[in-house]
Amino acid sequence: MDNIYLLMIVALAVLAIADLVVGVSNDAVNFLNSAIGSKAVSFKTIMIVASLGIAFGALSSSGMMEVARKGIFMPSEFYFNEIMIIFMAVMITDILLLDFFNTLGMPTSTTVSIVFELLGAAVVMSLIKISHSDSQTISDLGQYINTTKAGEIIFGILLSVVVAFSVGAFVQFISRVLLTFKFEQKAKWVSALFGGIAATAITYFILIKGLKGASFTSAEFKAFVSDNTVLIVAVSFLIWTGISALFTSVLKVNVYKFIIIIGTFAIAMAFAGNDLVNFIGVPIGAWQAYLDWQSSGVAADTYLMVNMETKQEAPVLLLFIAGLIMVLTLWFSKKAKAVLKTSLDLSSQGSVKERFEPNFLARGLVRVTTLFSKYNSTLMPEPIQKRIDKSFEKPAFAKILDKKEEAPAFDMVRAAVNLMVAGILISIATSMKLPLSTTYVTFMVAMGTSLADRAWGRESAVYRVAGVLNVIGGWFFTAFSAFVASGTLAYLIFIGKAPMIAVLLLLTVLLLVRNVIKHKNKDNNDPTHTALKKTESKTVQGIIQESADHISNVVSRTNKIYTNMLVGLAKEDIVKLKKSRRGVEKLNAEVDGLRDDIFYFIKNLDETSVRGSNFYIIILGYLQDVAQSLDFLSKASYKHVRNNHKALRFNQIKDLQDIDGSLEDLLNEIETIFNNREFEKLGDILNRKQKAYDDLSVKIASQITRTRTEDDDSPKNTALYFSLLLETKDLVTALMNLMEEYYNSYNKN
Repeated sequence: MDNIYLLMIVALAVLAIADLVVGVSNDAVNFLNSAIGSKAVSFKTIMIVASLGIAFGALSSSGMMEVARKGIFMPSEFYFNEIMIIFMAVMITDILLLDFFNTLGMPTSTTVSIVFELLGAAVVMSLIKISHSDSQTISDLGQYINTTKAGEIIFGILLSVVVAFSVGAFVQFISRVLLTFKFEQKAKWVSALFGGIAATAITYFILIKGLKGASFTSAEFKAFVSDNTVLIVAVSFLIWTGISALFTSVLKVNVYKFIIIIGTFAIAMAFAGNDLVNFIGVPIGAWQAYLDWQSSGVAADTYLMVNMETKQEAPVLLLFIAGLIMVLTLWFSKKAKAVLKTSLDLSSQGSVKERFEPNFLARGLVRVTTLFSKYNSTLMPEPIQKRIDKSFEKPAFAKILDKKEEAPAFDMVRAAVNLMVAGILISIATSMKLPLSTTYVTFMVAMGTSLADRAWGRESAVYRVAGVLNVIGGWFFTAFSAFVASGTLAYLIFIGKAPMIAVLLLLTVLLLVRNVIKHKNKDNNDPTHTALKKTESKTVQGIIQESADHISNVVSRTNKIYTNMLVGLAKEDIVKLKKSRRGVEKLNAEVDGLRDDIFYFIKNLDETSVRGSNFYIIILGYLQDVAQSLDFLSKASYKHVRNNHKALRFNQIKDLQDIDGSLEDLLNEIETIFNNREFEKLGDILNRKQKAYDDLSVKIASQITRTRTEDDDSPKNTALYFSLLLETKDLVTALMNLMEEYYNSYNKN
């Protein structure tokens, strides 16, 4: 039986590696957001700096491992076998939960997840012990759980969200008013002063946060830093201001880039130092507990883990290996890029494809904020208001977003403020011994600076606010689901013992593999590769050539959607009809996105490209007509089957199949023409327009005759059939209009 615990240790070690991978994929957004978003330095440089920060932070994280051992529950109240059940339930839950959020591309807190997993498993195990005791009741739960610590964690969640957002917004507003968007044109001393303040804040952050728990720093050094904080800050400010002045005046180096580089290092170091415990703290605690139990010679179910109350240093070799895994994950994880994209999109200064739909709460907050802003502007003296507005005027080039090279999400001033404020807040919380999540702080600071920087304008505010609310809601969902899931797994392991552990581990592997395959397939089918994209050309001929693949794409998808819709309707297959609806919704969203980009397309045109813009706008209109016809057809068919109305008759289905066959031949020919750029053959397609109309008219006339002469008692059936025929005619009209516009424009030159 003792071998089961050794096998559990091995399983926990493997789970620790997997947890490191999924954890870094989620938390990479904390330290990469500002540097990548501002494009201050190359991506390779950012990754090297972040990797060094992670490596340094991992080696300084030894002191944080105590949280997993005794921070949430009282280990002296549990036997060894119970501790192992708690740790196993926590690790399985943590991997699945973090991988779930990574797959969604949503940043969540690894700190909160591990804390509430420990809390959930410990609470359930405590309740099991209480239920088996004759003298204890549920009121004795506090004997097993560190309720004070749990309360501090919850308080830390609420406090960090509000404070980080508010402070980030305030500092960014002041910085922008003083520096403006033309910060590079300011006097050298302004940049030097800003660099001195920012670098001092980050230095304080490194000393207080980074070295506090490092095993390689002496007690004397820690005491010196603690006793001379004010002196260190003052000297650092003078030194860094001098260095910044040297950079800007003599070496002609951009001090903002320097701040972003050291800030990225500092936040990456803090992430590894603070959050490494979230990934390997439990397995290390389990290994140390196993060694302690082995040396005792006592049975696992009778050995109380009193020694876990004492502090034990984590092996440096294990910290080094963990840091190496984290660095490799940072370089190669595609899910890290997905999580990063969410944060960048929500804080972008420019126009991006909004991925969150507005909700009533987001609309209400935006409306109230807008009214408050209008009221506040009436109270502020007009000269001051004009001065502030002038500071927020963006350079002309920032408005031209339609470029082949993607523009920065925000400028270097905001990136520097993000890193500086996040560093200060985490440092203050650490010195006050308050539990804090690096994810919460860095994300909410980024959102606060975005708001203050007027990145959330009237065009995007409701979407950005909805996104932030979704992310925050996900954080609280993390806490709840971590508590419930970990507690449930602890109970299952308690009653199922070794066989249940084997089943849960197998299930974990299967789910992880499934998510990897699903994410890979999603990446291969990424809309950025196959979806409609706005054109970069300025002439009619350029647009014709460049958009040919996209028109072929639309025609191919129209063909597939229409056929699947008719098959689903004929077989009353609700699943296939749902799939058709999703395909139409995706196409509609892409066409809407192209229409939203018309403003930027026209902004980039020169005076000789007016005809090109007219052509582009017209073809987008026809594409929207195609998408709307498909939308009507899919919704009508889905509604009919979902409401269990009578199925179409055999002769009706046969007529629709005839139409589908003719339409399929037509669409295949159009697709071939656009794939091969044989636009001169579009004339043959247009010559078949009348025949297509005539075929539809014949089917309509036939149905009228059947309705009048045959015994038909289904008005819903007849209404659907006529709707399908008439909307198909509109679909053909839109397609023919699109072909005619291409044919005429191609032949004009």
